[in-house]
Order: sequence, then structure tokens, then C-alpha cells
Amino acid sequence: MNDKIRVTLVNYTKKPLETVTWSALISYWESWETEAFERMTTNDVEMHLPRVLGYGHESILEHATLTFAIEGCSRVCSHQLVRHRLASYTQQSQRYIKLNPNDVEETFVIPESVKEKPELYQKWKEFLKNSIELYEESYKAGVHQEDARFILPQAVRTKIVVTMNLRELKHFLGLRACERAQWEIREVAWKMLEEIAKNEELRPIIKWAKLGPRCIQIGYCPEGELMPPGCWKRTREKWKMLISTAKKG
Repeated sequence: MNDKIRVTLVNYTKKPLETVTWSALISYWESWETEAFERMTTNDVEMHLPRVLGYGHESILEHATLTFAIEGCSRVCSHQLVRHRLASYTQQSQRYIKLNPNDVEETFVIPESVKEKPELYQKWKEFLKNSIELYEESYKAGVHQEDARFILPQAVRTKIVVTMNLRELKHFLGLRACERAQWEIREVAWKMLEEIAKNEELRPIIKWAKLGPRCIQIGYCPEGELMPPGCWKRTREKWKMLISTAKKG
């Protein structure tokens, strides 16, 4: 994975699994009451939540939200991310924040498929270097950064804060953690999943709600003949390893 792309779980609903379980109980527990939330225990969660989710009742997942900070991805990636509309986003502004003309590799994302071709890689670096130099030249000539940014390619790195409820997060992971997803947003998706797996309070929901690519969620690959050879097996092993490694840690 790209080490320059950082994903951090910075906040989430207090007592997330208790909240989801408590909200589920209103539908079939006659003695449900507001005060019952304070009496919710881990045993209550383990007794009710896996069963309710097993029935396919997933609207309850909307009562818990998670907030992630994503740094170092390109605007190619962030443009894909914000297409998931049932979420909240706040992105680093190129209008108010001037881009610093640092090293090309630090300022832009260059795909590995380009780096594998040395001559092409050099042309990419030269082009990106020229774009950042022209951006800087424009700024020094009095052009405001809100206009100077027009010369920047989508490869420029960005920062973005993302808040999703668990149901939308499951939908996002189903599409973007798939091997057929574009490589950069796929990395972001798996790093979000890793952040959840590292959190002891949240970790059980990965298995109970089957958070992961669609093949994990539905038990087979819906991509059919478009499926990359061996990807279902690789994905299942990766998903199981994620959970087991997180428990050991």
C-alpha cells in the first residue's frame, strides 16, 4: 500500500454498538424505553445485534457514525470518494490554502503503473514539475491561488474529512474495497477497514455486518466474468487476516 496515504479514525458515535442494538430493540421489544440505553451491556449487544443484522435489518446501522481523516490521496481519489452522497465531507481548499512547491513525489500522486516505465515516468515528473512551477510563477505574478490552481492536475495530493454512518460505510466498502475498484480509492477503503479493526469497541461489527467488499457481503463475486482471476479467494483471505491480526494486536 501507499505509505503516503494516511487514514485515521478520529471520532465515532459514543457506545456505537450499544446505540445500534438499543435502536433495534424498539421494533420488537415491548418493554423498550429510553432509559434502557444506560443499561445496555456487551452481553446485550452480542445477544441481539448479530441476529438482527443476520435478518438483513440494516437501517439500524444508520444510528452510528464514524469520522475519518484522509491525507495524501490525490484529487482523482477524492472525486471518487465524494460521489458517495450519503456522507459528509470537508476538503482542503485550494482557494484558501496555497500549495507549496515541494518535491514532485510529495506534492503529487504518481501511479505505480507509470513508475514501472522509466522513460514515461521521467516525462510525468517533468510535466508535474512544470505545472507546480507555473502555479508558483502565476502566484508571484499576482494571480490569486484560486485562479493559479487551474493549472494543477488532478494528481495533486489533498486532505479530506469524511463522516459516514455504518450503513453507508458498508455500501462504500462493498464497492471500493473490491479488487476491480481503482487502486487508490481501494487503498483508502481498506485502510478505513483497518482502522475499524484496530478499535476494540468497533471491531465486532466488521463480522456481524460483513463490512468489506461485496463478495464478503453476499458470499459470491457479483462481477462475473469481469472478476480478476483468483480475486475472491485473495479477498476472503485478506479479510479474515485483517480480523485475526487485529484481535491479536
